[in-house]
Amino acid sequence: MRILFTGGGSGGHFYPIISIAEELNNLAKEKKLLELELFYMSPTPYNPGVLYEHGIIYKKNSAGKLRRYFSFLNFFDIFKTGWGILTSLIMVYRLYPDVVFGKGGYASFPVLFSAYILRIPVVIHESDMVPGRVNLWAGKYALRVAVSYRETSKYFPKEKVAFTGNPIRKDIANPIHAGAHEYLKIEENIPLILVLGGSQGARKINNTVIEGLKNLVEKYAIIHQTGKNNIKEVKDMAEALLFNSTHKDRYKAFDYLDPLTLRMAAGAASVVVSRAGSTIFEIAAWGVPSIIIPIVKSNGDHQRQNAFAYARAGACEVVEENNFTHNILASEIERLVTNQTERAKMQAAAKAFYKPEAAHLVAEEILKIALSHEIEK
Repeated sequence: MRILFTGGGSGGHFYPIISIAEELNNLAKEKKLLELELFYMSPTPYNPGVLYEHGIIYKKNSAGKLRRYFSFLNFFDIFKTGWGILTSLIMVYRLYPDVVFGKGGYASFPVLFSAYILRIPVVIHESDMVPGRVNLWAGKYALRVAVSYRETSKYFPKEKVAFTGNPIRKDIANPIHAGAHEYLKIEENIPLILVLGGSQGARKINNTVIEGLKNLVEKYAIIHQTGKNNIKEVKDMAEALLFNSTHKDRYKAFDYLDPLTLRMAAGAASVVVSRAGSTIFEIAAWGVPSIIIPIVKSNGDHQRQNAFAYARAGACEVVEENNFTHNILASEIERLVTNQTERAKMQAAAKAFYKPEAAHLVAEEILKIALSHEIEK
């Protein structure tokens, strides 16, 4: 039995696939399915080590990106997409999986189109309130559509949709409280602020944190995930700003937080500052109060929609990017750290928002379709 995964080149697409693969492997052991083979097809492997750990075989294809704004790259990417469809069609035909699972994003289009041509069953998952163009198209012929937000169901045929929540990897879903301060080398008696900019980092968040850094470290410890492209610049600025500060050890910048460090930081955090992508669901799993700053011009305005859906649940405060200054950040952090009633409400709301069975539900449906398709073959 073969299952082929595909998705865009961001952590928001990649890691939910990994969590579903974990559940598929567990189900295969429970049901004693010895022939389960998992593949991932995308222009980049994103994290080859994680693919290897979960027994997922990587297949490289090509995909072009159609931008919503004018760019000469759109012209070249038309040919790139055409080549991606042709090569993907050949590779998918050779694999001939029992199910193709699509997580969305432009990188998934060649594989999903190939599955459509070859009449291979498709299951998709949409993480955002407003679906991307690929998932909107794929939802018309997919056998099942899983969604993270109940409101997203309206974009797809009613009979196909299941509200599952967003799959979260088990290795980061549970925060570690014991020994977290010691592991992170931060003081026990001050609040910790965890700043997450998404898998690529977020320049606006980075700059705002740095602008207010000297005052922030007077009261808080800060774990700051900057993104790989931003780490040197952020570290250099932080070092200059905190050169004479007696609390410079309270600030720690990381380009990427590995699962253990992330769980430790989540376990010690008093407040999380984050973008409004799929990280929202990780924060919900941790049950930590949060300040969410959506991207101003995301595809379909999905980040604002995500953020305000989470805020309506009572789990966070939303600060629009245009209003996001270091003074506003400091004020919101202070309010959430000191107001115990508000903290308790947010913690409870976050836990209620989280759907721990999301990956299992999607994996069960994939496996059921795969088994029926294998019998038909």
